[in-house]
Amino acid sequence: MGFISQALGDLLRIIYNFIGDYGYSIIVFSIIAKTILLPLNIKQTQSMKKMNLLNPKMKELQEKYKNDKAKLNEKLMELYKEHNYNPASGCLPLLIQLPIIFALFSVIQNPTTYVFTPEQFANISRSFLWLPDLSKADPIYILPVLSAITTFIQTKMVTPATPASGAKDPSASTMSTMNNVMPIMIGVMSLKFPSGVVLYWVISNTFTIIQQYFMIRPAVISKEVK
Repeated sequence: MGFISQALGDLLRIIYNFIGDYGYSIIVFSIIAKTILLPLNIKQTQSMKKMNLLNPKMKELQEKYKNDKAKLNEKLMELYKEHNYNPASGCLPLLIQLPIIFALFSVIQNPTTYVFTPEQFANISRSFLWLPDLSKADPIYILPVLSAITTFIQTKMVTPATPASGAKDPSASTMSTMNNVMPIMIGVMSLKFPSGVVLYWVISNTFTIIQQYFMIRPAVISKEVK
């Protein structure tokens, strides 16, 4: 993973040399990184959309064949084949992205390893907007709050809607709990992270939210019209 981090660090250095501002360089770097990963993100979002559409039918089959696991698996395979859906298609893009995502965080969190020499980093201005130093935590907690909010919105957009019936679905309840807890965890961790890292996270989330809006919204409108 070191060579990926170094390549991304070189990219951030090029962006900084062109812009001359460390904060705006991180923003541009975040947008370029998300653009590079866009085809994988689109594939993952498409898989989530299809899974959400198939979810009611999957639950019907699970209820109907709850005492016959072999039959359930057979019917689920038929459902997947009918709708040309591969359950692993949503996981593969994420698995491919993980090394790159970890490398991106390494670059932003360790700029003196991958981007600048310690002497260069000591001599550049690291202040940005209200932030006195992007290598230190946000002193007034604006970025941690934004990281929690954008994480919540991003996860909420791809969470299947709760059925109108009163029946409780344990898996849906677990997912809902995770979607509520994860933004809080991200926000709390962001209190200690360098603000440059959290700035990257917020910009990355915002990019994904916009992408998901334009991909998911047409399907929602189409469903409402029908």
